[in-house]
Amino acid sequence: MKMRSIGGIAVSAIGLGCVGMSAEYGSPDEWDESVSLATLERAFELGISFYDTADSYGPFTNERLLSKFVKDKRDNVVISTKAGLVQDRESGQFVVNGKPEPLKAACKDSLQRLNVDVFDLYILHRVDPTVPIEERWGTLLELQHEGHVKSLGICAVDVPQLKTIQQMGSVTAVQSEFSLWTRDALQDVIPWCVANGAGFVPFAPLGRGFLTGTITSSNFDADDIRLTNPRFAQEAITANQAIVDGIKAVADRYNATPAQIAIAWILEQDELIVPIPGTKRIKYLEENVATVSVELTNEDLSFLDQLPEAVGSRY
Repeated sequence: MKMRSIGGIAVSAIGLGCVGMSAEYGSPDEWDESVSLATLERAFELGISFYDTADSYGPFTNERLLSKFVKDKRDNVVISTKAGLVQDRESGQFVVNGKPEPLKAACKDSLQRLNVDVFDLYILHRVDPTVPIEERWGTLLELQHEGHVKSLGICAVDVPQLKTIQQMGSVTAVQSEFSLWTRDALQDVIPWCVANGAGFVPFAPLGRGFLTGTITSSNFDADDIRLTNPRFAQEAITANQAIVDGIKAVADRYNATPAQIAIAWILEQDELIVPIPGTKRIKYLEENVATVSVELTNEDLSFLDQLPEAVGSRY
C-alpha cells in the first residue's frame, strides 16, 4: 500500500468508507456484522490505515462496529468520524444541526461509542445554514483545544466558507463527493486544498456503485438510498451508461476493472487526495486496493476527462 498525507496526517493512499456496513446501501439483513468485521480485518492486512465513519451512519451502529475493529489497533489506524446530522424523531429523516451544545455532545458520545480517547480527524458533516459558520467552526476548535480531537475537517463546503474558517484555525481535510460523474470539486475546492495544504477526501468515488459497471437497473431495495436518487432513475441509468462504457474502454487496455480505473483517475488528480471507496465485501475491497498498481497515461487521463457529465442531480 502506498501512503499519502491528509493535511500532515500519514494515511494509506486509499481509505475505507464504512457507511455501507451499517446503512444506506441494501437492506438491513445484508448488514452482517461478522462479514463487515472480516472485511475490516482484511483491509488492515492489506495496509489500509484510514477509516471513515459518522455518528449518523446507522445511526450510531457504524461507530460501534468500528470500535470492535480498532480496539487492538488504535496506534496503527487513523479514525475519522463526522457530526452535524441529526435524525428527526418523527420523520426519521436526517436534518442539519450545527449548534454548539449538540456538536459537543455528539463528539463525546462518538468517543464513547468508538471507545477511543481522541479522534485523529473530526469532521463537520454538513454546514447548518441557521448557524454562522464561524460559530460552528469555533465549537470544533474548542473540542480540539480540550484534547478530544487532533485535527478538524469539514464536508460539503464551498470555497468562501473554507476561507472564513481557515482564518480561525487550520482546515486539515475537506470531504466532498468526487468521481468521474461528479467533478465539480476540480473547479474550486480541490485547487483551494492544494493551495492551503489541506487533504481532500472524496466520498462516493465509485458513483455509489454505478461506475463499477454492475448497475443496469433501478430495482433497489426499499432501504437503499439510491432508490430515490435522480441519477439512478431508469432513464438516467440508461443515459449514464456512456460514462461507464468509456471507463470500460480504458479498463480493457489494463486488464483492470472499471472500479479500478475510476479510482485510479482520482488518485492521479493530486497527491493530497485520498479516496474512501466503501464496501462490506472482501472481494471488492481487494479489487479496490489493487488500484494502487494501476498507472494511467496522460492519454488515458485526457480521454477520461472528456467523458460526458452525469445525467440527473446528485440528490
